[in-house]
Amino acid sequence: METIDQKLEKFEFYQSLFLKMIESDQNAFYKMVIEKQLAKQDVEQFYNLCEQLTRELKEMKEEKFVYFYPLFQQFKVRLHEKLEPAEVIAACLQQGLYPELMEALKRNL
Repeated sequence: METIDQKLEKFEFYQSLFLKMIESDQNAFYKMVIEKQLAKQDVEQFYNLCEQLTRELKEMKEEKFVYFYPLFQQFKVRLHEKLEPAEVIAACLQQGLYPELMEALKRNL
């Protein structure tokens, strides 16, 4: 019978193989989540952050703002410590997550 450590080691090995299988750009953000070993709550917090920033972006655009550096600052400060802004923005754009927000944030890199 396998021990918990042996099962965990096998799972980690399978996970690494799985990541190699999904080299597609259409899952770039999900792949990054797995590679960085983020928890479900970390991803949910990220989605909540993006939803909030998307609302703020819409309000700023309605007020005729053209520079969105304050949004980028919020994004950078509130982003999970394991994630880099440029990497997250690129992955989200590749996967099509929050495209309008990510394009605005990308301009501040």
